[in-house]
Amino acid sequence: MSLSRHVITGIGTAQVGAEYIREVGRNSFRGHHGRGGVETAYVVETDRGATGWGLPLSTGDPAALIGRNVAELIDPELGVIEPGAEFLDYALHDLAARILDVPVYAMLGAAGSAQVRCYSGGIYLDDLDPQEAPAGLTAIKQNLAQDHEFGFRDFKLKLGRGYRWMPYQAGLDRDIEVTRLARELYPEADILVDPNDGFSVNALTEYLAAVSDCRLYWIEEVYAERREDLEFLRAHLATLPWRPKIADGEFDPNVDQILRLARADLLDVALMDAVGYGLTAWRRLMPALTASSTEASPHAWGLPLKTLYAAHIAAGLGNVPIVEGVPGHTLGTDGDGYQLSDGTLILSDRPGFGIDLTAAGSSS
Repeated sequence: MSLSRHVITGIGTAQVGAEYIREVGRNSFRGHHGRGGVETAYVVETDRGATGWGLPLSTGDPAALIGRNVAELIDPELGVIEPGAEFLDYALHDLAARILDVPVYAMLGAAGSAQVRCYSGGIYLDDLDPQEAPAGLTAIKQNLAQDHEFGFRDFKLKLGRGYRWMPYQAGLDRDIEVTRLARELYPEADILVDPNDGFSVNALTEYLAAVSDCRLYWIEEVYAERREDLEFLRAHLATLPWRPKIADGEFDPNVDQILRLARADLLDVALMDAVGYGLTAWRRLMPALTASSTEASPHAWGLPLKTLYAAHIAAGLGNVPIVEGVPGHTLGTDGDGYQLSDGTLILSDRPGFGIDLTAAGSSS
């Protein structure tokens, strides 16, 4: 059915969230992340009974969109085309795909596979807790095993213990121990590491020398993305026996700067947030990244729902080799909308994003 036959008659809200499979601790600069959180989603309805929903990109004015034709707000080939509707990016993509009776990834072009590699993003600095008797490497070992049991086969390790929580050298030594432990326990896994800008150039050089045989898949946000530091990193990686990918762009990104770094061969993977940046924005950006031989992996930590969004970007636009998974479950819905099996996230072929709200989670 054509989008032009649908008119927006209502925009309500719903509460959705996450329940992690364990308490998640600190990263290099931020305190404990807890057991999950709750977010407000928007629910868009039309005069023909179609409904779509999604997390908002920002605040907006729902009342201004009542009575608007859906085709005036979103073009299936481009994304959201009405500036006043950009905050409803994911809800409108869900709605349009449901009207067209296709999954979102198919509406995006199905340039990738509907079976998407998915790593655990949940290995935080839990070795530092509890404060009165830190569990040490036992906690990391247990968390890796729990995430493996959940279905993940690849893992991202939070690093940067010496930035805030431990003395510099002791923290760096623990970062190295954790990396080597993960590689020893899971020799076939892709290991990704992320100090959340908590390394100095010297710390990174020492760390890479100590884990040069661990075959890291990527290094993420090692320090703020200054061109000079990334030039040093690229040159230094060329001297090592194994060269991990450089991933950046998650925190408060300057996208023009990210593109300049990509074109200068200083960035291998762009990480702008799935929701903070937006689906329409990713649709516009991906051709430029592809042209510069730079991959993408939209940041998805926080809610399993964001992992689902990132996976649809991967399956729809291509150029996304792996996405970030959240070890936990989505609240306020009829399920996570996907199946995680042996490290692969298998997308549903249901229309839209393939996930429905429960009646208890919805409100007007």
